[in-house]
Order: sequence, then C-alpha cells, then structure tokens
Amino acid sequence: MSADPTGGPARLDPEAARQAARSILSRPEFARPPQNPLDRLRHWVGQRLSELLGSILGGHLTLIGWIVLLVVVAASVVLAARLVRLHRHRGSAAGMVVDGPRRHPADWLNEAAGCEARGDYLGALRARYRALLAELAHRGYVDEIPGRTTGEYRREVADALPLAAPEFDGITDLLEAAVYGAAPTGRAEAARMDELTGRVRARAR
Repeated sequence: MSADPTGGPARLDPEAARQAARSILSRPEFARPPQNPLDRLRHWVGQRLSELLGSILGGHLTLIGWIVLLVVVAASVVLAARLVRLHRHRGSAAGMVVDGPRRHPADWLNEAAGCEARGDYLGALRARYRALLAELAHRGYVDEIPGRTTGEYRREVADALPLAAPEFDGITDLLEAAVYGAAPTGRAEAARMDELTGRVRARAR
C-alpha cells in the first residue's frame, strides 16, 4: 500500500494485493478437499460427454467419435446402475458387525447368565442377541455367518419372518444403542430384551 502524495487515502498496490490474496487462499482452511476416485471418474465422464456433444452440435463428429460416444454413454448407464445398487445395499446392510464363532443357543444363554452374574450387562445383551440368532438360524429363518451385520439380519428377518420384524428391530436397537450410543445397560434392558426375544420366538414357532 502506498501513500497518496495529495494527502488522500492510501492506494493499494495491485501486486501486493495479489500476493496477499494468494497468501490467504493458501491457508489450510481454504484448501479444496481431495476428490475420491469415483468423483474423479464422474468428472472425467462429464468432460468427455461435453466434448462429444460439442462435436455433435458442431457437425464435426466422425465415425470413431460416434462409437466412442456410444461406449461412453453405455458405460455411464452401467456405472449409474451399479452406484444405485451399491447405495441400496449399504443402506439396508448397515449396522454392527456380528462376528465370532457359531454356537448352540443354550451356550449363548449360559454366557449371558454368567455375564449378568458379573454385572456385565452389555456382554449379556450381546450373548442374548447371539442366542436368538442361533435359534433363528436353527429354524431356517436366517443364515448365521460370522462377519454379517445387524442390518443384514434385520433385512433377513423382515423377509423370512415379517410378523416378528418389529420385535427383532427392537432387540437390535437395544444392542446397538448400548454398543454405539453408550446407552445404559442393566436389569431393565435385560428384561426388555427377554420380553422382545420371547415374542420373536413365539412367532418363529
């Protein structure tokens, strides 16, 4: 910034202004977040489509250009369809991962009783949930596979045993709230899970 010799307000030097602007915009808070590969792919497809459409409107598209256009359009349709399917799958399969060995329902119930005796009500909720899964798997309503999510089991119960879906959702909500939301666990939650589990078992029989 330089002083005006007439005594008026100081004038900002253009080069100094540009340097100041570059300095401000180089700060981390103004940095653009990195694009993920999917965003880059969509951007690339959009650019190619724009170029091809410009060629069509200008009447300069060759035979090879038409072939490339058809390939790009077909690839875009396939990509969009896969993204929709992936989004739906993730939305329906979200939840807590249910891992660990497969065991008899009675073994899980014995573990739940042991956890409650030690005051580990979170462990008891987990064990009671696994006992119900094991029983439903034994009756053919779900496929108990280590690594599946609670969301996948929700969906499977809703398909195979729709009358018990609300109760099973309630059981799953209790468990997820305790694990992810640090919700209180105690005798009241154990009693609530027993009540809902009894209803699901009655429907399954």
